[in-house]
Amino acid sequence: MTITQNETVLSLLNLVGLDATGDHPALDALAQADSRYLRDLKINVGNVLNNSQMLTKKEALLLAMSVAVNEKYPPLVDSLTVAARQEGVTDAELAETIACTSLLSTNNVFYRFRHFMGKDYYQQTQPGIRMSIMMNPVLGKEFFELMSLAVSAVNGCELCVRSHEESVLKHGSSEPRIFDAIRLASVIKGLITLL
Repeated sequence: MTITQNETVLSLLNLVGLDATGDHPALDALAQADSRYLRDLKINVGNVLNNSQMLTKKEALLLAMSVAVNEKYPPLVDSLTVAARQEGVTDAELAETIACTSLLSTNNVFYRFRHFMGKDYYQQTQPGIRMSIMMNPVLGKEFFELMSLAVSAVNGCELCVRSHEESVLKHGSSEPRIFDAIRLASVIKGLITLL
């Protein structure tokens, strides 16, 4: 591994608050091969977490955390929680991020099935899934819907993505803000693939 690539790995891990002494075989393999992608990934992660024109730092961290929760990567959830707290995130906001991610994972499975099957019975039968958290979210309706959209995009639920995108816009958001949120979710998902 070149010194530059080693520094890139360290810098990337530092960006997301992860311990550089941890075991990261995929990152090490990229560093050993002097992969240009490693540098790109570091830049992409830095840009989505620190340089968004449409998301605050707090929002970027909570969206990244929702992807880490969804992808079941506790070390990143923990490090993003620390960073989010430094940005003033409350216990209630952290809890709602986790709850939103769980609810959307539930809905994404259910509504993807319903959409794939396209049968009247499944379409017309009430889901029977309680979603009271969506009624008056601590994070605000627009941001809760934006997070719901990001998790749905990661989980590949077309029906959910369309529904939440429409809802985000109805709550006063914009396409550039949605674009930044989805770009962030995709970059964090890609990062987790290598962690």
